[in-house]
Amino acid sequence: MPGWPLPFRVTLLATLMASAMPVAASPSYYATAPDDPRAITVAGTRDGHADDTTALQSAIDAAAAKGGGGIVFVPSGRYRISRTLFVWPGVRVFGVGKTRPILVLGDATPGFQQGLATMVMFAGAKPGATDTAKAYRTPFPPPGSVPFNPDIADANPGTFYPALSNIDFAIGKDNAAATAIRFHAAQHAYLAHIDFDIGSGLAGLYHVANQAQDLHFHGGRYGILTEKPSPAWQFTLLDSSFDGQRESAIREHEASLTLVNVAFRNVPTAIDIDRGYGDWLWGKDVRFENVRNAAVVISNENDVYTQIGFQNAVASATPTFARFRDSGRTVAGAGRAYRVTSFGYGLMVPALGQTGSYRTVMDAAPIPRLPAPPPRAIRPLPPTTSWANVQQQGARGDDKTDDTAAIQRAIDTHRTVYFPAGRYHVTDTLRLRPDSVLVALHPSLTQLILPDGTPPFQGVGSAKALIESARGGDAIVSGLGLFTGGINPRATALLWHAGAQSLVEDVKFQGGHGTDLADGSRFDPYNANHTGDPDPAKRWDAQYPSLWVRGGGGTFANLWSPNTYAQAGMLVSDSDTPGHVYQMSSEHHVRAEFVLDHVAHWEFLAPQTEEEAGESQDAVSFDIRHSHDILIANYHAYRVTRSLKPAPTVVRLTDTRDLHFRNIHVNAESGFGTCDENGCATYLRASKFPYENAIQDVTHGLEVREREFAALDVAVAAAAPAANGTFANAKVEKLASGFYAAAGAAIAADGTLYFVDHHQQRIYAWSRAEGLRVVSDAPLDPVNLAVDRSGSLLVLSSEGRNGTVYSLTPNGDADVRVIPSTPAVDHPGARTVLPVDYWVNGEFKDQLDTRTYTYPTLADMFDRDMRLPKAREYVSPDGSLVLPAYRTFQQGPSNFLGWRFSDALDSYGFTTAEIGGSVFVTNASENKTYRARLAAHGALTDLAPFANRGGESVVSDAQGRVYIANGQVFVFAADGAEIGRIDIPERPLQLLVDNRARKTLFVVTHHAIYSVAIP
Repeated sequence: MPGWPLPFRVTLLATLMASAMPVAASPSYYATAPDDPRAITVAGTRDGHADDTTALQSAIDAAAAKGGGGIVFVPSGRYRISRTLFVWPGVRVFGVGKTRPILVLGDATPGFQQGLATMVMFAGAKPGATDTAKAYRTPFPPPGSVPFNPDIADANPGTFYPALSNIDFAIGKDNAAATAIRFHAAQHAYLAHIDFDIGSGLAGLYHVANQAQDLHFHGGRYGILTEKPSPAWQFTLLDSSFDGQRESAIREHEASLTLVNVAFRNVPTAIDIDRGYGDWLWGKDVRFENVRNAAVVISNENDVYTQIGFQNAVASATPTFARFRDSGRTVAGAGRAYRVTSFGYGLMVPALGQTGSYRTVMDAAPIPRLPAPPPRAIRPLPPTTSWANVQQQGARGDDKTDDTAAIQRAIDTHRTVYFPAGRYHVTDTLRLRPDSVLVALHPSLTQLILPDGTPPFQGVGSAKALIESARGGDAIVSGLGLFTGGINPRATALLWHAGAQSLVEDVKFQGGHGTDLADGSRFDPYNANHTGDPDPAKRWDAQYPSLWVRGGGGTFANLWSPNTYAQAGMLVSDSDTPGHVYQMSSEHHVRAEFVLDHVAHWEFLAPQTEEEAGESQDAVSFDIRHSHDILIANYHAYRVTRSLKPAPTVVRLTDTRDLHFRNIHVNAESGFGTCDENGCATYLRASKFPYENAIQDVTHGLEVREREFAALDVAVAAAAPAANGTFANAKVEKLASGFYAAAGAAIAADGTLYFVDHHQQRIYAWSRAEGLRVVSDAPLDPVNLAVDRSGSLLVLSSEGRNGTVYSLTPNGDADVRVIPSTPAVDHPGARTVLPVDYWVNGEFKDQLDTRTYTYPTLADMFDRDMRLPKAREYVSPDGSLVLPAYRTFQQGPSNFLGWRFSDALDSYGFTTAEIGGSVFVTNASENKTYRARLAAHGALTDLAPFANRGGESVVSDAQGRVYIANGQVFVFAADGAEIGRIDIPERPLQLLVDNRARKTLFVVTHHAIYSVAIP
């Protein structure tokens, strides 16, 4: 303890003499330690009295030092710790032995009494690291390390593969700030087989990530206390329980909480969603016993981001199933014991082609008693004593030897085959027995690799698998990485024909993002301008799907499939065998992430997709063909902020029926933390190019434009779309079309409409007299426009580190006048130019006030950000317009890619107002529109919610009516009452009003410009 304050050391020594807290050890999942030469075994005292912190941390550090992460074995025993342990990226920690090891926090351990204090923290990079993970380091060190270490980088969207399994936690008396684990990470991070004896502590988990299973929380203030996961993805909890928490079992917001076979017992509230926030909450086979206040407390009830659903929940001594925090409304249970066949709350879409409305659905009935718990969602692996080590069967795993024959021989002669960490070359299909089990502990360190150019996988022909299961049976594949290389066009990594009881879990389909090389460095999947692989012989979209379930079924959990060389991450075809997919991430494919073709009786819970700017510009997230009886719930469909091309739809349906969509989230925002001479800041940005629609039914020509909704059922026959609009018989006229992505429009005093097509680097003008004409096509990267009093255009360009502003006369004069930024001063009589749409959300920086354990609401954060005046500005040459200089962030090290973000660059367009005047703006993070008052230097004050619609654009007319773009154009009276809707053939993105004698509403979409005559 050198360097620690003397009082701290004295108190710590006293703590070490405290009682051993006799918590019984749980049965071990790994009864023996697998033989793995790469693994590091902890050499602590294990008696519960001596301090084992150094021994544990040294083992974790040694594992991380091997490159690409490592494996740590913690033998049975009691390990007292006195400060935070850090689990570095790619390190997996496993308890081994007849009983689970227990990490013990002694009574009144110094540093764990106030604020937030964490026993084990998943970190984003080791201090001083120079690998890829360092590039993601946040400028805000995470709270909770004891003693506090400002050099620790928080785990983040680039933190892959860490895990902790089969280790219990016990928190002693007088540790009110203690949490067992801060679980921040991204794909292929997990927690499993842990009992938390939280006792006096704050929570078992603070923050959550990806997937956890077989967790059991006892006591504590909370079992889980969390906000949005680091990558803004889902968190799935399976086969777990909560008992005896003092305030609530789970307190959370925006966690996208997916629960499967989870029990809550003897708590005031099971799930408490924080004030001012929503969540995408989905529960299947959830159990509530003796829950006194409510099974779920729902906040922010009139917001599209509040999506709550349960399927087949049971309850006893739980009189209130749902309680609405804001309105005080309650949904009662159905007796002493009851079954909730279904519960839903949120924006419900009645049918394809229609918009949604907020509803509550409750289908519940009394039952005589609670049934027995269902079988585990994730079946256990065979005991470690039965694992046959593949290296002892002749395989080498040395990244050069052809191990095909040795591995196949091991499969043929043993039911369970264990793969120690290694890189195993395979040159022909490995064929499983019906009962085969393949097990590894780390899918990055343990890979089956198909070398490029392997002869049987070349040329044109049917798919040939790296691994192929037998038909039927209950095979298992767990913990492996499967890599089919980049020059093997017939390859599919896993061809699965197995039955309903089979299991594929913790498998990474290597290639693309997150793929580590043999030395632990990260594989770069891009050439310099992100248009292809660095090796031109390796083509994107040139292999069969990574995971192909053909005629089979089973359970698929915690899978990651980002191989850009494959045509899809997962294809299910010709299957009516039930399938269950939990927390699968399928990303970066060219055409589709998930494909279902002639499929029935499958469910996808918490699927996550991500489309990159280079390879996935034209991809759909789900392509569903000739299928029925499908459930997709807690679904996140994400396109990266740097996307530059519109995409029409998330889900494409062809000849489908009986599809059930629950809790759908379509997003394109991201957050970045950075520091410069102005200090540190968190940037929260939304792309202009999320998917335009959630669903397109190409068979019936219908679509769903709501990008956030709680429920939609697609029945046997598609319903007819709603009648066109409801506002004043509005007639919609197309003015011009054929654009790549129109935006940034502004109206001149004479009624001329100017707008930008950024991809074409063109500025257009349209007027009744002249029609469409090109004002400028100089390669100056125009993004957004405003028109000054003299009729000149004020142009915001994405060129330059902080963007550039210039003035251009629209009469054909080619002179460009660059406007420098200057210190902000008052400009009497000038109008201020503002972005009309924003994305403000605190998701990428901890928002918990550790003194009061409260969070600022999203509305609070939006109000805070909008109140900030800007220090610098751009002034039009005639002095009539002032554009505040919004802080710009550049993503990545290169300048030529042009990935720059700011409120002004990211907006679909500008609005203008005079100081002291009223202005409308919209926050896409809440899907809400606000009215505010403009103060000096771009600050907005008196921010007040106006409508629970919003995201893209808002404008008001001379009569005070307000038009909001949100899938369609919704029309509101000045008092906020909705008075109608104008339906546009394409998704409206920017709205402008010409208030001259012939009143016109202009509607800008990606590909066309429309006008609507308004009374």
